[in-house]
Amino acid sequence: MLHLLLLATCLAPSGALDDPPVNAPPDLKIIDIPEELSAFDSTFSKYIPVFGVHVFGTARTPDAKLRHIACVLAEYLDNDEDGVADNPRVVEAMASRDMAMVITRDERELDESAAERWHAEGFHHSQFQHAGETKPGGGRFDATLEEVLHLVTAGYGEAYPRIFGARAGTALGECLDRARGGHFTRVPRKYPKKAWFHYDDGTCEYSCMTVEYLYWALTSLLGAQSDPDRQRQIADEWQLATAEKVAEGDPWIVALLTDPEYRWATRIPDGRYRPARNRASR
Repeated sequence: MLHLLLLATCLAPSGALDDPPVNAPPDLKIIDIPEELSAFDSTFSKYIPVFGVHVFGTARTPDAKLRHIACVLAEYLDNDEDGVADNPRVVEAMASRDMAMVITRDERELDESAAERWHAEGFHHSQFQHAGETKPGGGRFDATLEEVLHLVTAGYGEAYPRIFGARAGTALGECLDRARGGHFTRVPRKYPKKAWFHYDDGTCEYSCMTVEYLYWALTSLLGAQSDPDRQRQIADEWQLATAEKVAEGDPWIVALLTDPEYRWATRIPDGRYRPARNRASR
């Protein structure tokens, strides 16, 4: 029943057929993979375009999970749900680089995918997610909020390289260094006491750290991490789990994420994208 409700709230009538994909409000219907994206068809058979950004799913990826991911992507890019991307510069950066969410049933399916084929054909900007971590239920946190935001963050990095570029010296990099209590190219043996971000995955290099940090900051600012149980779960890694704590402890990242020039999301996606332009046309 919940899945049927999700499908009903995600689907909406398509925009004008002559609208370019980047500008048209996404209708979130699953379609066949377009010919120009045939590099992906040996692994994937389902496809949803979202403002020119690709969402691919394997045959064994449940439709409801694929649509949920597409809905969350649409909500991050069109947070006021007026049918128009909030920041065209970011969307254009993502679409022109063929950025994609690639969805499999599980991690094993990804390992078996033909990733080298699409990489060889120039598709390098993809974010993996599997169905098991997508809207999982049972009180577990929905990884979609994180994985999709990582892809959106890559778009911001391309659109504003000096501000949101995932490297040292950018405005985001400087915020990361404050949050970690210093500039570290590798995970330190122990973070300084003044740090509030303590990510300790040794495989996550500096650029990876910037993306993880922005995820924690934005989702906390928007209230997604504020549940007391959730705060306890993430305390070893992230200490500013509420909007109030982020505002008080990290005003520098708050200034970036609330600057009207950049049009970051101001409310957390809920997987129910219903653009006003489409609602008005019913």
